[in-house]
Amino acid sequence: KLAFEQIFKSIYGLTTDEAVVAEEEAKLAKVLDVYEARLKEFKYLAGETFTLTDLHHIPAIQYLLGTPTKKLFTERPRVNEWVAEITKRPASEKVQ
Repeated sequence: KLAFEQIFKSIYGLTTDEAVVAEEEAKLAKVLDVYEARLKEFKYLAGETFTLTDLHHIPAIQYLLGTPTKKLFTERPRVNEWVAEITKRPASEKVQ
């Protein structure tokens, strides 16, 4: 919903619903707090190797990094490092 509200609505001439953005950012913040704790123990979400779990996150993250929601990722040091790691992979860079 965040990407739709912040990116795609403007493409179609629609107005972003800031209440929806705030609600969805609050939900995402809770998830990223769990990720931050998990990434204290492991390099990637499912352990020490890159897996489909990490891969699955790349498209949504790439969209959100171009929005004000980026702050939710950058203000969490381990999540920020993880995002940098997974988005610098060659396949990820090709689709940016």
